[in-house]
Amino acid sequence: MPLASALDSDGTVQLLDTTLRDGEQAPGISLDPDEKAEIARELDRSGIEFIEAGSACTGEGERETIRQVTGLDLDATVTSFARGVKSDIELAVDCGVDGVTIVVPASDQHIETKVGSTRSEVVTTTAELVEYAKDHDLWVEVIGEDGSRADIEFLERLMREALDAGADRSCYADTVGHANPETTYEYVSRLAALGPVSTHTHDDLGLAMTNVWVSLAAGADLVHGTVNGIGERAGNVALEEVAIALAHGYDIETATLDQLYSLAQTVSQATNIPLPPNKAVIGENAFTHESGIHTDGTLKDKTMYEPYSPSSVGRERRLVLGKHAGRAGVQAALDEHRIDVSEDEVTAIVDRVKELGDRDKRVTDADLLTIAEEVQGRERDRHVELLDLTAASGGGTPTASIRLRVGENERVASGTGSGPVDAAVEAVRAALGTDADAQLDSYHVDAITGGTDAVVTVEVEMSRGDRTVSVATSDSDITRCSVEAMVEALDRLLSVDTSGTSSNSESDVDVDADDVSLADD
Repeated sequence: MPLASALDSDGTVQLLDTTLRDGEQAPGISLDPDEKAEIARELDRSGIEFIEAGSACTGEGERETIRQVTGLDLDATVTSFARGVKSDIELAVDCGVDGVTIVVPASDQHIETKVGSTRSEVVTTTAELVEYAKDHDLWVEVIGEDGSRADIEFLERLMREALDAGADRSCYADTVGHANPETTYEYVSRLAALGPVSTHTHDDLGLAMTNVWVSLAAGADLVHGTVNGIGERAGNVALEEVAIALAHGYDIETATLDQLYSLAQTVSQATNIPLPPNKAVIGENAFTHESGIHTDGTLKDKTMYEPYSPSSVGRERRLVLGKHAGRAGVQAALDEHRIDVSEDEVTAIVDRVKELGDRDKRVTDADLLTIAEEVQGRERDRHVELLDLTAASGGGTPTASIRLRVGENERVASGTGSGPVDAAVEAVRAALGTDADAQLDSYHVDAITGGTDAVVTVEVEMSRGDRTVSVATSDSDITRCSVEAMVEALDRLLSVDTSGTSSNSESDVDVDADDVSLADD
């Protein structure tokens, strides 16, 4: 098996996104038509060549969804998944798709046990289905389901017949994430000798990306994947990872890279699956630095500890403070907030930051500013302060009323929302009026104790103009905790001009049960 270095920039690789079909088959995911349409728009804006919009055979609701996607007039080729029966192709044609992926059994386990057929019958039926689909002017790809466990001689015969019948390409499918790289290379190389071949990998062995790479080295030129790697069981290969790896390692462009993070957020919000913090490309930690050595190096040379620029995938770099913080990182954070400190004060602030980090706590911007105030003996002059909050959500529309001190004045307001937190935030907006022109960039909730009296920590990042501040608060009442965090952030943003800017922060939505927002995008 040759190394993946067989790839070069002269090669062409395309992506087929199956988030709306295979990704939706993950437990607990159900996308409504509007969500699928928005994801399809984002995929198209990201330059993805093929979008599998769903399975027309699933039901009329799914077909209406597919029609909504095909009606968007996208640049991408929109396809439907189709089983090995003629009626599935007819249903797909009725939805106005550009193509179909016809899935037929390839392993004896699927041929004999699942569908009760024979190898010869599968070959004959597949050729007939391909001809039928081509008669309807469809782009046609044939997948041999469970191909990685199929007899290779039979798989070659099946795909040869499909291509001879007019199929545009065959697809190697590691349906259950069974294959190792050696098997994948052998199978794909033999299919590639017949004609254009795609690869469809799952991550049950943690080898989805590796198997994509050896597929490409073996001659595949189209990769199936899902946004954020969602999908059945351990998921599919992550589309964004394939795109950045090809671009960074081989100068092969498959997508508009700076759209990838927006795409990831759209899918995360629609599926209610948070972005894993340690995930390549789209994870919160991908461009976040805490270690003193790493922070110091990054401040001297932005490429010191990053393989590619965060801006290339629509991200921003973040420097955070914690137990591993060093003097350079603390000084940089203070400079961002335009806090002038002496050498001795920096030393004292670093010690306090490390002490706080040792208590298993992330040091937020608000923590740093409070520490600086205490070390310098400065009195904090609050501009916005929470005086009273009541919220109710039982039996009707969630409502909240709030009393704030803003400057020298008290302001009272109420609000309604989709949940108590949302209602309380609306009340804050009403109380602050034009002062509330701040954006809630991140809202994250963690339970830090168990039981019915659990204490939660709410961490928010808010921005106003070019200034950003992060705040974390803890309480047994999630509504009060959320409001206190937001009011604290607003106070830091509004109270004094010397609050400065935190340009290394990013917009990152983790968990938002009440669809919280403070300002419209």
